[in-house]
Amino acid sequence: MSRRSLLRGAALGAGAVTLPALLAACGSGPGGDGNTVTMGSNASDDVPRKALQDVLDAFEKKSGKTVEVNTVDHNTFQENINRYLQGRPDDVFTWFAGYRMQFFAERGLLAEISDLWKGFDGFSDALKDQSTGADGKQYFVPMYYYPWAVFYRKSVFEQGGYEIPETFDQYTALARQMQKDGLVPFAFGDKDGWPAMGTFDYLNMRANGYDFHKSLMAGEESWTDPRVREVFDLWRGLMPYHDEGANGRTWQEAAQSLALKKTGMGVFGLPLPGQQFSEADREDLDFFPFPEITPEHGRDAVEAPIDGYLMSSKAKNEEAARELLKYLATPAAEETYLKSDPNNVAVHSGADTSSYGPLQKKAAELVSGAKQISQFLDRDTRPDFASTVMIKAFQDFIDDPDDIDGLLSGIEAQKKTIFTEGQE
Repeated sequence: MSRRSLLRGAALGAGAVTLPALLAACGSGPGGDGNTVTMGSNASDDVPRKALQDVLDAFEKKSGKTVEVNTVDHNTFQENINRYLQGRPDDVFTWFAGYRMQFFAERGLLAEISDLWKGFDGFSDALKDQSTGADGKQYFVPMYYYPWAVFYRKSVFEQGGYEIPETFDQYTALARQMQKDGLVPFAFGDKDGWPAMGTFDYLNMRANGYDFHKSLMAGEESWTDPRVREVFDLWRGLMPYHDEGANGRTWQEAAQSLALKKTGMGVFGLPLPGQQFSEADREDLDFFPFPEITPEHGRDAVEAPIDGYLMSSKAKNEEAARELLKYLATPAAEETYLKSDPNNVAVHSGADTSSYGPLQKKAAELVSGAKQISQFLDRDTRPDFASTVMIKAFQDFIDDPDDIDGLLSGIEAQKKTIFTEGQE
């Protein structure tokens, strides 16, 4: 399904608690007084955490309500979201658009907000589609998006005389030259399990196209298909140019290696390197689209996840939660957020983009010019399949990229079980 118009309007225009603490805290705040709303947040890194707090401070000042935030390590929150929602969730929580939202809506774990959407403006039809469940009702309030691309330092490319690759062959040749020059070509860290998904998504969309990728994510294609094997063959050819020990390295460490000029480039989402570069070095950070593999598919698809907010079906203070969601859907909320976190792009067409830096402007142009938009593997497929099968599969591949057939047979067997029998 093409989402050519996705976000076009927007383009124009410290310490986290552990899961047990989260489960104990969720819903345990003052309930029923009408003035307090609780929020579960995965914004555990310093930059997004401050940005969100700035938005909530503005809401509190405007509304007279109080927002109690339960911040949880991003990875922990993501891996345990199902248990969280079936336990004692907060009134409102941070999450993702598209399939990952629809999955929980179908299970009755989210509160419908279709009536609020009738009063929203500034969101494109494509954004509304990404906020809509399989039942045609709205559940999600989008806040911002960010593209995945290949990031690099301008000064490193200038010093090495490197040119931006447009094709996969040029991409591989560039990696080979960087290695000859004594530079690790690709920054790479997959300790958290999900960062490698970005590389897979682009390899698959470039080699086989967006439609095949979406069908594969939906469980409609076989992982033993020769087209999928080709993707892993291409990836295996790149592995010698990746930073070694990726399964023991976080994405933060990988992005820092780029900032420290220890690596030449890396496939990241914009906030990842953006949060690791100092203000002084930020002007040196740049990116280019993942290169073309086949002319048929070119560079049509762009990975651009949308983040935002949902209300739990178990919300204790529904009225206050709905008031908060209405505020989060305003241009003012997005503008406040992006002042502290310039690593994302606003989705509301009415948001002021005059203060955008070069990376934000380039990100908006990249996404608005895309023919198709993907949401990232762990958002475009079932959450249980992503977390229990694909995280381990990619880490196994990183450890041993030669046993592709065995790897894909294992993925396919587990996929059949999950997509035909698993309902959670």
